[in-house]
Amino acid sequence: MKLAILDRDGVINEDSDDFIKSPDEWIPIPGSLEAIARLNHAGYRVVVASNQSGLARGLFDIDGLNAIHQKMFDELAKLGGHIDSVFFCPHGPEDHCDCRKPRPGLLKAIADRLELDLAGIPAIGDSLRDLQAAAGAGAEPMLVLTGKGSKTLSKLEDFGDVPVYPNLAAAVDALLPEA
Repeated sequence: MKLAILDRDGVINEDSDDFIKSPDEWIPIPGSLEAIARLNHAGYRVVVASNQSGLARGLFDIDGLNAIHQKMFDELAKLGGHIDSVFFCPHGPEDHCDCRKPRPGLLKAIADRLELDLAGIPAIGDSLRDLQAAAGAGAEPMLVLTGKGSKTLSKLEDFGDVPVYPNLAAAVDALLPEA
């Protein structure tokens, strides 16, 4: 199975230190939705794995989160793309759950649900916690410089050899063979 796992905020859409709390605040990064559609057209399943501690913090509720995701789905559909599943951690940092990245539980849940080994599966994120979760679950971490990616780049010395791309579109270029 061809699969790509993407973080949401900072990879697909603009990130905010104040959290993305409504569909109006969800703004796609230029080229990201087209990149997802290209993955779909190349036979990839695309799954989102995202920490959503705004739920635990009371900044939005599940209906609000679903509305944000519906906007993402609608915008993707206009381009002929789709996301197969969204996995999210609703907990805050103080909950010490296994699903909150940097722990690998969220990605392991994806592997369990899809009944596959994540070895060789690209997991694209913009933060060190995304890369740590990917590595911990056996996936192949990839960093994009959008969102928190530029800040994360300075922390890679301690992490190891990770491919780095300016944005999701460039990462997808690297994944897809030339047409």
